[in-house]
Amino acid sequence: MKIAQVAPLWESVPPNRYGGIELVVALLTDELVRRGHDVTLFASGDSQTLAKLESVYPRAIRTDKQVKDYNAYLTLQLQKVYSRANEFDLIHSHVDYHALPYANFVKTPTIHTLHGEFTQENKLLFSQSKHQNYVSISQSQREPLPDLNYVGNVYNGIDVNSYQFFPQPDDEPYLAFLGRVSPQKGPHLAIQIAKKTGWKLKMACKVDPVDQEFFETQVLPHVDGQQIQLLGEVDSKEKNKLIGGARATLFPITWREPFGLVMAESMASGTPVIAMSLGSAPEVIADGKTGFLCHNIEEMILAVDKISQVNRYDCRNHVLKNFGVSRMVDSYEEVYRQVLAQRFNNINGHLIDSHIDLATVA
Repeated sequence: MKIAQVAPLWESVPPNRYGGIELVVALLTDELVRRGHDVTLFASGDSQTLAKLESVYPRAIRTDKQVKDYNAYLTLQLQKVYSRANEFDLIHSHVDYHALPYANFVKTPTIHTLHGEFTQENKLLFSQSKHQNYVSISQSQREPLPDLNYVGNVYNGIDVNSYQFFPQPDDEPYLAFLGRVSPQKGPHLAIQIAKKTGWKLKMACKVDPVDQEFFETQVLPHVDGQQIQLLGEVDSKEKNKLIGGARATLFPITWREPFGLVMAESMASGTPVIAMSLGSAPEVIADGKTGFLCHNIEEMILAVDKISQVNRYDCRNHVLKNFGVSRMVDSYEEVYRQVLAQRFNNINGHLIDSHIDLATVA
């Protein structure tokens, strides 16, 4: 099967540090290549992939101060993808609504994985293109727009074997927080939980320009280097060590998180997650077995005292069973098969020309 994977240009694929979408795209792309598919990855030029790499810019844009208009390069990328649409059996987009208008003008089907949230503005765009092919990354994600043409629900996967398992946390107890510094991710609430419980909190965070004021006013004043420690952005090995050594990972989100990769990463390391029961959290965490689902900060504070009840092996096994790369790619292959079967069968049920043998798609 000839597949175009279209990644954001914001981070490299895979990301050097923070970048959940780019990590998922990297794992998906490489596994598809291993399974014999002909894959072209459209991503930043510093990406590392087993696929053919095509790029309109040599570096990840987020850390390149020369770039003033991200959308200009994204538009160039999409023009490049869709000018070559007839070379592919399908196009798999990971760039939100930006590919919607292009997909309307080519015969090659596009599958849009929805990695973000529905907002008042983008709901208008998606609703006008509800007939296109959408994949949600949690059932909860669908609720604001349930009438889109969902062709599958595929949970994000991680390479569990790349995460060291920590059967015991560090001797010095601490809580961990990983993620973007933004009101939606709740780093200020993680600090509040740590202060109320008296536990040490280690925070590995990325600060985007849009969140700089929030960071400087709501987070940074509480960082003392002792109880509240700020580590900045960390790479994958540092992240694994940080969450693996923690007694629990805090996930005090204030929004409908579409998936929340850090929950799976934490449990793969053996560390339970204490999360606000919003968005995908109830689909990712087994409440009482791999962590705790809470409805307010008070419940999260109480859950810290119960964290020793969770078996760290149960956390690891839960991820192995539900959120591994193989399961994710199996699910995407099934989506591809379904969409291509619809594309290559006309109304009389006769196959028209294609590059693939549908029977070979598991």
